[in-house]
Amino acid sequence: MVALAAVALVGLTGCDGPDPDNLETYYDDPVPTSSPAPATTEAPVSPAKAAPVTPPAPDLGLVAAAALLSDADVAEEGVQPGSGEASGCLTDEVSASSRTATWRYPSGSVLRHRVAAYPDQAAAAVVAGADCAGRTVSVPAQPGVERQRAWCEGKTCTVLLARGRLVSGLTVSASTESRAVDAAKRLLPAMAAKLAAQP
Repeated sequence: MVALAAVALVGLTGCDGPDPDNLETYYDDPVPTSSPAPATTEAPVSPAKAAPVTPPAPDLGLVAAAALLSDADVAEEGVQPGSGEASGCLTDEVSASSRTATWRYPSGSVLRHRVAAYPDQAAAAVVAGADCAGRTVSVPAQPGVERQRAWCEGKTCTVLLARGRLVSGLTVSASTESRAVDAAKRLLPAMAAKLAAQP
C-alpha cells in the first residue's frame, strides 16, 4: 500500500511541468532574453529655403513714356501736336529709353518735352553736370524733384528736372524770351507731378 501511494504521488507531481508530448505547449515561443533595439528616429528635415525672387527691372522706356506730358497736360496752352524741332540743352540726346513729344503754338512757337532715362547714373548728376549755352534763369522750385535748372538762349528756354534715373526737359522756342519763360513756368507743375509719380 505504501508503495502504491508513493508511485501515485510521484505520478501526480510529474504532471506539474510541461508535458513534452503536449503539442500545445511544446512549440510555445521562448521568452526573449534581450531587450528590443530602440527605434531609430529621423532628424526633421527643414524645407529648402526658396531663393529670394528679384523683381524684374522696370522698362525704362515705359517709365520715361509715363513721365511725358500728354496732349491733355498742355491743352491750356492752345497748342497742337507737331513735328517742329526746338533746340536747347540736352534736347539732341536720343536713346532707346527716351521719349519726346512736340507741339506747335498758333503763332508758330514750338513746345518740346523730352524725358530720358539714365540706367547707369543718377539723373540729378546729369542735370548738375549739364553745360548749357545761354544764361541761367530762375523758375519756381518744384516738389518731388531732386534737381532743377533752367537756361535761356535768345528766344529759346530750357528747363531740366531730375528725379531718380529720369531727366525731364522742356524746351520752348517763342517769339520772345519772356514768353518762353512764362510758358515753361506754367507747365512746370505738370512736369514735376508726372516725374514724381514714377518709380
